[in-house]
Amino acid sequence: MFLFRWFKKKNSDSVKTHNVKQVKTNVEESKANMVYDNDFAKEKPLDKIVIGEETGQAQDIIGDKELQSSDSNTEDIIKEKKSCNGCSVTKRIENIQQPQDGYLNPRDMIQKKLGDGIETLIENEAIRPQIIGLAVDYLTRFMSGASLKEAFKISIMGAIRVNEQERAMQLLAGITGLNKQSVFNAVKLCGFDVCYRTGRNYYKPIDEIIPDDASIENIIVMVRRALNFFESYGPVVLDGFTFKGGYTDIVCAGDGDFITKDTLWEFKVLKFDINKKHTLQLLMYWRMGLHSIHPEFQNIRYLGIYNPRKNIVYRIAVADIPDEVIKEVETEVIGYKE
Repeated sequence: MFLFRWFKKKNSDSVKTHNVKQVKTNVEESKANMVYDNDFAKEKPLDKIVIGEETGQAQDIIGDKELQSSDSNTEDIIKEKKSCNGCSVTKRIENIQQPQDGYLNPRDMIQKKLGDGIETLIENEAIRPQIIGLAVDYLTRFMSGASLKEAFKISIMGAIRVNEQERAMQLLAGITGLNKQSVFNAVKLCGFDVCYRTGRNYYKPIDEIIPDDASIENIIVMVRRALNFFESYGPVVLDGFTFKGGYTDIVCAGDGDFITKDTLWEFKVLKFDINKKHTLQLLMYWRMGLHSIHPEFQNIRYLGIYNPRKNIVYRIAVADIPDEVIKEVETEVIGYKE
């Protein structure tokens, strides 16, 4: 479910050093800024923040996260969608019947706990899990050095679809780090995502989204965990990618989170264990990536999932996935010809 555009592997050591320093600086500043106003809903004024092309409306959407922009041109947020006569990866997974234990059994993934998990988080969050997951995703990008517009571009696209772009920009201007006021604004801003990902009919006015203390505190903890995860498993060599060249008539939309040197990763902010839908999504992404234009997939030796709520890494070597399973997923699920 999630996009990632952080911890990019740069072409020079000097840029790498700058990024690491920027991450540490952002984290240190956030720790020093933990006092916030009780008036959470106070939004900072819109300054000189631009959405890119000022069209005033969004294009029709296809798939979960087809909107992409390059590092050198993050202003180009609105892009024309390709026609898609099939479905997205996640929709395809919903519509097929897997073997009882799944094509890729979650129990076959090797687990590693990175520290405190769900037991140290505050219970009874008032915010829906989907929005919390998005907030963790986008704030992690921002704290890792991405611009606000890049980190929250899907939220901005959603706001444009319901003519709330000015409100979105006001909330965006109120995100300055990993302090409580910023998290409050981020959660409300993520309420626009559904307009882009699913459609206007599913939109709940963001005035009805009131971030509570438990949700805010937990998001801060999970973002810090995600930053620590990247310190251990980075750097990222590719992120926020689609599968151009790897789509079929059956599956023609969908994109992945990020790739490190030898692992294809997905972020899942879950209260429960990963299931066979999550592992099939990862398996499909791997095979579609190998058919795509991205050479980075040729170096993939592992498939992995990281859940910052439980603070657990799940990983499996691709060499341990049976050939017959790979073949069936490629032909029967994705739609490649034999």
